[in-house]
Amino acid sequence: MHASFHPQDNALIRKLESVFALTDDERQALDDLPLQVMDIKADQDIVREGDRPSRSFTILSGFTSTYKVTGDGRRQIVAFGIAGDIPDLQSLHLKVLDISVATLTPCRVGFINHEDLWRLCMRHPRIAAAFWRETLIEGAIFREWVVNVGRRDAYTRMAHIFCELLVRLKAVGLAEGYACNLPMTQSEFADAIGTSTVHVNRVIQELRANGLIELSGDRLNVPDWEKLKHAGDFDPTYLHLENAQAAA
Repeated sequence: MHASFHPQDNALIRKLESVFALTDDERQALDDLPLQVMDIKADQDIVREGDRPSRSFTILSGFTSTYKVTGDGRRQIVAFGIAGDIPDLQSLHLKVLDISVATLTPCRVGFINHEDLWRLCMRHPRIAAAFWRETLIEGAIFREWVVNVGRRDAYTRMAHIFCELLVRLKAVGLAEGYACNLPMTQSEFADAIGTSTVHVNRVIQELRANGLIELSGDRLNVPDWEKLKHAGDFDPTYLHLENAQAAA
């Protein structure tokens, strides 16, 4: 089905506005973008490596993982997707996908035909610039994750991931203070920080024992933000947010 959302309810607009100042006309153009809305169960691939898609998708609600699989079948998660993200925006220019994107939770996604995205970018060059900025920031996040997996210990990696997710969710209005929903499993976190599920469990327990995080079900609360940032070697500069408060 096709749907349009009020600008204040449009996750894509909230996400782009977290990194780029939009005008009213640009918000309206984004709000008028035709979407084929689909509800997808948890643990389903939305796109797969090797696909040649004619459309991209934006996450309207839920969480996704962008991942690659080694030749012997091991998964490396290279990004988590939240509401407003377009995890496969690169397919607008790169015809063959080199990543897969799967749902971590039940997700509502909006598929956008590439023709409609091209038309939008031609009519609104600043929106094209916003998409370009978004892909550059995605590259900055990938670089930070390389450092995280390659040079930080597991305790620091886990603290860093918590910091990043909280800041990103806060930037699009999906966190209250220093608390947010994080429904990822320990196995998914293990695939994101390049360690075993057993070690992730050990590190999370250590973070809790040190008073840096509180976890209740899927709910994360951070009692001392500065201490968690220090533990995670976290500097939000690489997220390039327009609203400094979201990173504070």
